[in-house]
Amino acid sequence: MLEAKRRAAIFFILAFILAAATGYMVLQKVKDLNSDLGAMTKIYVAKADIPSRTVIQKNQITVMELPNKFVTESHITSFGDLESQVSVVPLSKGDMITRNMIKPASNLQNENNRLVTLHRTDKVQFDQVIEALDRVDIIVSTENKGERKTSVFMKDVVVRFSQGSGEKFAGVAVEVTAEQAPKLIHMQNYADHIRILKANVGQNSVPSEETEEKEARQEEPAKKKVEEKPATTPPKENATKKETPKEGPTSGSGQ
Repeated sequence: MLEAKRRAAIFFILAFILAAATGYMVLQKVKDLNSDLGAMTKIYVAKADIPSRTVIQKNQITVMELPNKFVTESHITSFGDLESQVSVVPLSKGDMITRNMIKPASNLQNENNRLVTLHRTDKVQFDQVIEALDRVDIIVSTENKGERKTSVFMKDVVVRFSQGSGEKFAGVAVEVTAEQAPKLIHMQNYADHIRILKANVGQNSVPSEETEEKEARQEEPAKKKVEEKPATTPPKENATKKETPKEGPTSGSGQ
């Protein structure tokens, strides 16, 4: 009886030791796997069905955690990367959103307008850094049969996108009509030099000299009208003078 109890105790001790060793080995394996996978990162996925070619809204997306080992540069980890973006493919609920699935939404004022990109090169120069929604004037210098000419090619053109900032500023995309686009591209290809000037918006964009000339032109007709008005008054005085002599004979006849 005592021998059986002794054997049972030895069996339980061995089982406990084996269980502890197995648990330790499993714990170590889990730790190794976690170290290989790394920490967790939140990525954006579709919360509901998102049709293609529609601007992605904040209430249409949610986040899920993914091990850092499986996170790539194509995954979206910030909502700022989804602002003003559209999906080029329809998304179903739970689909991960990657950069190759989205593109910027078009901000064109008119569906008949086009975007033309102007990159900073030796031929194309910018006087200062330009940002989106700024307005620019495009100055073109050409040479034809020895005759050099510099003129304003386009004025008050809307800038829709700006690439880079500061010293890394690379160029802009301007919005022009479908008819103006080929002309601008032609100048971009064959003009000797193109200069982009940042322009103000509204009446402030008109130079002060031009405004003074316009005001002077408007004042000249007003001055002429003022000078012409006194010339019409003398006939009235003559009329009164002619009427007074008629009263003389009537008074004489009365005497």
